[in-house]
Amino acid sequence: MTLSADLYFSFRSPYSYMAIGRYRKMAEEYDLDINLRVVWPIAIRDPDILFTGNPAAPRYIMLDSFRTAQMLGLPFRWPRPDPVVQNLTTREIAKEQPLIRRICRLGQAASRRRKGLEFADEVSRIIFSGEVDDWHEGDHLADAAKRAGLDLAELEDETESDADALDAEIAANQDALEAAGHWGVPTLVFEGEPFFGQDRIETAKWRMEHKGLAKR
Repeated sequence: MTLSADLYFSFRSPYSYMAIGRYRKMAEEYDLDINLRVVWPIAIRDPDILFTGNPAAPRYIMLDSFRTAQMLGLPFRWPRPDPVVQNLTTREIAKEQPLIRRICRLGQAASRRRKGLEFADEVSRIIFSGEVDDWHEGDHLADAAKRAGLDLAELEDETESDADALDAEIAANQDALEAAGHWGVPTLVFEGEPFFGQDRIETAKWRMEHKGLAKR
């Protein structure tokens, strides 16, 4: 019996990057359907949660991201450019956000084709691995889409012709995440139960095994 789960994901979250490859591998190895549900980064949807209050919060996230990637053996560098246009010194977030809106819409379009996991994994690598600069230019995104079994030009056409509907789907994803009992990413929701963070993957797998998760 195929089990189903939803994975809430942000293209700006380093922890989403650290989780997506493992969830993709799990879905390939086990009789499991993981539906990727893209959400806007917290800096876009609710910046007050992360960028006000204690100034140690963003510094800690940066420190923890690097050491967690090192522990997992993943290449990591803060994106160049950052998908969110923001002054990291003043924390001011620009009104116009062309990069993150483009990549989130592309990710949701990929999810419509049941290729969300693959697309998010391949794109996250070029954003966060440090293996390329200017991930948004040249053939980087096209090549990532191709590795995911998708055509970037087709996705781009859809993001331009159906932007409002894609944005509505992304907003609905956020509502569904909050209804499931969390607000952050990455969060896997299985049978209504949220598993938040890249360090809860084994816990989610343990729960699914008790519900009959089996290898393909």
